[in-house]
Amino acid sequence: MTHDRDTGAGPPPDEYVEAEIQRLLTEDPAVAEQGITVVRRESALVLNGEVESPHRRDEIMRRVAERFPDVPITSDIGVIRAQAPTEIEQLP
Repeated sequence: MTHDRDTGAGPPPDEYVEAEIQRLLTEDPAVAEQGITVVRRESALVLNGEVESPHRRDEIMRRVAERFPDVPITSDIGVIRAQAPTEIEQLP
């Protein structure tokens, strides 16, 4: 699922903004997502990766938008369902 946050036409984000967003994703204790990457595409940045819930994805996007309100950002963050095993694994 893709979420766009369009802030209008403007210059593309530079490498420093890209690096700052990546730092926020990995170092902010409220986010702490090392599996999310930032990729520059045309005049926007795209967040790629997977998280455990739609709420988590929305919270990540909210924090990034809050910190970088003038940067056009698109989310390509998927949701993985991590469930406990239902059977006991038998090893030989």
